[in-house]
Amino acid sequence: MAVATRGRYGLFIGGETVEPAAGEVRELVEPASGEPLAQAALAGEADVDRAVEAARAALDGPWGRTPPNERSRLLHALADAIQENRKELAELESRNVGKAISSVKAEVAGAVENFRFFASVLGSVAGRSNPIGGSLLTYSLKEPVGVCAQIVPWNYPLLMAVWKLSPALAAGCSVVLKPDPQTPLSVLRLAELATEVGFPAGSINIVPGDGPTTGAYLVKHPGVDKVAFTGSTKTGGEIMRLCSDPIKRVTLELGGKSPNLVFADANLDDAIPSSVWSIYYSAGQSCEARSRVLVERPLYDEFVSRFADYAKQLKVGDPLDPETQVGSLISTAHRDRVHGFVERGREEGAQVVTGGGPANGKGAFYEPTVLAQVDNAMTVAQEEIFGPVVTIIPFEDERDAVRIANDVRYGLFATVWTGDPARGHRVARAIKAGMVGINMPFTAFPGIPFGGYKQSGFGRELSVETLDLYLETKGVLFSTSPKPFNPFGL
Repeated sequence: MAVATRGRYGLFIGGETVEPAAGEVRELVEPASGEPLAQAALAGEADVDRAVEAARAALDGPWGRTPPNERSRLLHALADAIQENRKELAELESRNVGKAISSVKAEVAGAVENFRFFASVLGSVAGRSNPIGGSLLTYSLKEPVGVCAQIVPWNYPLLMAVWKLSPALAAGCSVVLKPDPQTPLSVLRLAELATEVGFPAGSINIVPGDGPTTGAYLVKHPGVDKVAFTGSTKTGGEIMRLCSDPIKRVTLELGGKSPNLVFADANLDDAIPSSVWSIYYSAGQSCEARSRVLVERPLYDEFVSRFADYAKQLKVGDPLDPETQVGSLISTAHRDRVHGFVERGREEGAQVVTGGGPANGKGAFYEPTVLAQVDNAMTVAQEEIFGPVVTIIPFEDERDAVRIANDVRYGLFATVWTGDPARGHRVARAIKAGMVGINMPFTAFPGIPFGGYKQSGFGRELSVETLDLYLETKGVLFSTSPKPFNPFGL
C-alpha cells in the first residue's frame, strides 16, 4: 500500500485548506509504533467562526439552491470518489487510529454504501397536502434545519463522519464537523474529495480541535442550528446542557455496555467465534461492542474455555498487515486506562482467564483479555472499558438473563443466541436496547435505525428516520374561498 501522508494538514473551511488563526498544530503519532505520522492544525474560536460563517453562506447561497436531484447526484459522486480512493483512505485511517486494515477496509466500504443509501432515499422527503374542510387547504413543507455542528470520535473517524454527513447533506443542511484532534486525517481528505466532485464551498467544513474548548464553542455558537454528537455519555450530557439555553436541536449516540446472551440451546460453533468477533473486532474500541457475555450456567465452563482458546489465537500486531485481526489501541494513555479496569476486576474477584496486560513490543497494544466469574455489579461489568476486554457472566434462566442484560445504565445493542426462535424474539422485545441481533453478530447496516436507549443517547443513525432529524416541517394554510374573510363581522 505505502500511501505517503503529507507532512502537515490544515483545516478545511469554505472549500479549501486553510491555516488556523492561532497557528496551533498537533504532532500526530502512529499508535501502533509511536513513530511520527503528521502535523495537524487545531481549530480555535476564530476558526469556528469562519467555518460557521462559510456554512451559513453556503446555505443562503449555492448549496441552499441545490435541488434534491442534484444533491442526490453529488452524494453518489462522493461515494464513487471514496471507492476510487479507498486504498489511500484505508491506510490513512489505519495508521492514524492503529486499527487493523482488514477492519478499516470494511468501514470504507460502509462509508460508500451510506452515501449511496441517503442519495437514494432523499427523494422520499415530501410534505403532505390535505383539504381540512370548507374552503381551507393545507400542505406541509420539509426544509433543512440549517447549519449543523457535528462531532465525531476517534475510534471510527471516517465512518462516523459519513454517518453524520450523509443525512445532513441529503436534507440540504450545511455542516461544520469537528473530528477528534488525534484522528483528523481521513475526514480532511473526505472533505477534499467532496469539493472535487462538486459540493459547493462551505457546505462541508472540518475543524479538528479539543472538545472542552473548540467543541464547546462550536456547540454554543449562535450560528449553529443543530448539534449531532457521537462519543462518551459524560460529554453527551454536557452537550445537552450547552444546547438547553438556546433550545438547539440535538441528537446523541453515546456509550454502551452491550450484552451478548448465549442460551444453552444455542449453536456454540456459531455463537462462540461470533462472540469473540463481537468484542475484539475493533480492539474493543467500539460503542456497541458486546463486552458483557451472559452465558446460561449449564454451559458456562465450556463456553469460557472455548472462548478463551479462540481469544488466544487472534493475531495482534501491525495494523497494515492484512492478516492482523486486533490492532493497536488509540494511545498508550488509553491502554493504561484499559489495564486499570482489568486490575480493578482482579481486585473485585474476577478471574483473568487469558490476557490481562499490555502486549509485547512498541505501540499501544493490549492483549485480548477474558474475565470470568464476573458478577454484573462489578465495575468491569458496569463501566465502558473501551478495549479488548470481555466479561463473562453466568445466568440461571431467561428471566435472569433479561434482568442482567438490562441492569446497566446503557442500552445501545444486544445479541441473543438461541435455538428457539420464539425465545429469540421474546428476549429481543424484553431487552432495553436500540438494536438487537438474533443469532448473528453484526450491527450496522444502511437502512436499519441505529441508536440507543437510556444513557446510550437518543436519535437514530443510518435510516430514513435520520432525515427527519435534519428537517423542519412547515405547515401552510390556504383559502380557496371566493368570498373575503370578515371574522369580526365588521
